[in-house]
Amino acid sequence: MNQLAQKTHQQLRRQKRTRASITSSADRPRMSVRVTNLHIHIQIIDDTSGKTLVAVTTVGAKDATGTMTQKAAWAGQEVAKKAKQAKIKTVVFDRGPKLYHGRVKALADAAREGGLEF
Repeated sequence: MNQLAQKTHQQLRRQKRTRASITSSADRPRMSVRVTNLHIHIQIIDDTSGKTLVAVTTVGAKDATGTMTQKAAWAGQEVAKKAKQAKIKTVVFDRGPKLYHGRVKALADAAREGGLEF
């Protein structure tokens, strides 16, 4: 197994381990976070129906400027605003394979300040 395949395999293992402990429902949808090298993607997903309720991304967003941590904080605030409009108050936080620090922590703190509970 080459290094890239091994890295991808380990990342998928971490993601499965994280998702195994997450239980979402219709009244507490899952907030999935994907952080890449350049952008941040957030979705609030209702797993019972398999539909995305709210989505925010920094791709093409002119308001999202600065460092990646600042972009993450912006995305957290935006997802909180859109969740309020969709009448979503509580979510289950799904960080995927990423650790809860840095960009993911900044995003989560900004979403909490915006009014989301998790």
